[in-house]
Amino acid sequence: MVELGQIDRPDAESFAGKRKLYCVANVYPIEDAPDDYNDLVNKYWDDVAQQIEKIEVAGKIKKIFCELIYLQGDAALNILSKINERITEIIKKKLDEGSTLFPLESKEIFGPFTDWANCLRVVFTKEVFTKVLEFYTEFSNKRLQQILNVIDTNLSEAEAGLLIMKDEDRVKLQFTRDIEVFLVTPPSYDDIMRWFRERFGKQSAE
Repeated sequence: MVELGQIDRPDAESFAGKRKLYCVANVYPIEDAPDDYNDLVNKYWDDVAQQIEKIEVAGKIKKIFCELIYLQGDAALNILSKINERITEIIKKKLDEGSTLFPLESKEIFGPFTDWANCLRVVFTKEVFTKVLEFYTEFSNKRLQQILNVIDTNLSEAEAGLLIMKDEDRVKLQFTRDIEVFLVTPPSYDDIMRWFRERFGKQSAE
């Protein structure tokens, strides 16, 4: 796994011929969020856009893989624009440069996965929680395998791909050894994580 700061032009030559995957943590805007959070999110996506341009010294992005969507083309972009306009901006720019967008999700898997995740948030008894967790885990594993299959099938030899996915889910993926993974994590991502820790830490104290 490679951090962005470890790459320069001479080193980039060592990645020639390898499959490369640039991983970006998906950070969502929150409805009615405080201005300071919105500022952090916008700063993060500005930094991500800049780092993507720099990391492409190792290979121009040809394939884009984004979580949450199982549709293609304009239908996928319309959905993404309602969820996170900043992601859509980055994806559209890369599409204009010749990249192709692939939906990561399967409707038959993602629907139940989302439903079981929502159920976990509202159950109160241990017995029900245990049973719901079993179903959630089953579909979570199926989803991760689906994502791995999409990437492995569509990322060709020597190509570079962009993966946009929540970091806590991305770390569960076990990529094949011939895929070189690059982490695009600007310092502004740590600022957002710190915002959440301080926010929820303060609420817990109260």
